[in-house]
Amino acid sequence: MADHDRARALPVALDATPLLGQRTGIGHWTDATLRALAARDDLDVRAYAVTRRGRDALVPALPPAVAPATRRFPAQVALRSWRHVDRPRVEHWTGEVDVVHATCFVGPPSRAGVVVTVHDLAFARLPDLCGPGSRHYPRLLRRALARGATVHTVSDTVAREVREVFGVPAERVVRVYPGVLPSQGGDPAAGRQAAGADRYVLALGQLEPRKGLPALVRAFDAAAGADARMRLVLAGPDGPDRPRVERAIAAACHGDRVRWLGYVPDRTRRDLLAGSTLLAYPSLYEGFGHPPLEAMSAGVPVRSTACCALPEVLGEAARLVPVGDDEALAHGLELLLKDDAARDELVSRGFERVRHFDWNRSAGELVALYQRIEERAVGGRLQRPTASDGNVAS
Repeated sequence: MADHDRARALPVALDATPLLGQRTGIGHWTDATLRALAARDDLDVRAYAVTRRGRDALVPALPPAVAPATRRFPAQVALRSWRHVDRPRVEHWTGEVDVVHATCFVGPPSRAGVVVTVHDLAFARLPDLCGPGSRHYPRLLRRALARGATVHTVSDTVAREVREVFGVPAERVVRVYPGVLPSQGGDPAAGRQAAGADRYVLALGQLEPRKGLPALVRAFDAAAGADARMRLVLAGPDGPDRPRVERAIAAACHGDRVRWLGYVPDRTRRDLLAGSTLLAYPSLYEGFGHPPLEAMSAGVPVRSTACCALPEVLGEAARLVPVGDDEALAHGLELLLKDDAARDELVSRGFERVRHFDWNRSAGELVALYQRIEERAVGGRLQRPTASDGNVAS
């Protein structure tokens, strides 16, 4: 960035904590968003991480043009404090900025305008299926809203849920679609070698309850008799639903044809997609749904549940079945596995569908949002909402 461009660039700080450790969908979204924003001349992008132990891992995880902003501060201490008081301010990490973008639900106190990304409302809609780390999200989000934060969502479905659950007026909830995470260029032969099969149904995602993987195992078991060569391959980090997944595999007649690979690096993920027959996405709740779009971008047909934001995101480019209907899922898998023409049609529709999601367009819309928020700032502090702005009290 040239000196004259940097002088007029808007200083923005993004929470890069999701980049640390094994990355889930939010981590991949944060990485792609940072890279798209860092490529622009109208922003001065900094990345903060509220962590003590993960501080040293942040710098190598960032794009070269993004400045790190970290201090050794325990995340749990900060989160406990933010549930009750507006200290410490995020400037403790970032220094003075005009806009703070909290990328993962938790909007910190700040003198600057704050954007909070809400990827989904599973913590409010399906709290029993969420981990203990998300149980404080409602209170933290309400406090951020009471301080005047703007909510960014990745789908219209989640935007509507945020307005309904938290009583937020429409003008304070902004939907910006993300792009499609990189998935092309995989080696089919390497994917089949990693899967241990020449023909396989692939599922991507952490072993967490809302991903619906035990139901997928049951559905595959019911459909597996139609093709003795077909396998089911699960690829994703370990999680709290592992015991239920393992019980489903143990109870299946064809459990020996189900394989869990655990967390796989991006290269292997692309190879697995390239070698797969189709992607199954049996989720019980999604605020967006990156893996089906990754599959479409890689030329892989998709069978998915019709939950939450998935019909909005996938359109007519995937075959959808009702949530919780194991029989319909099994029947859908069997039909799609046998019908080459149907798979080819979905591949064609998928290539067209992914064109709706672009990282450069996403970055441009986020910058427009940042600029609106910065313009609303008065004396370096965002104007607080009035009573007419909705019920956002903690």
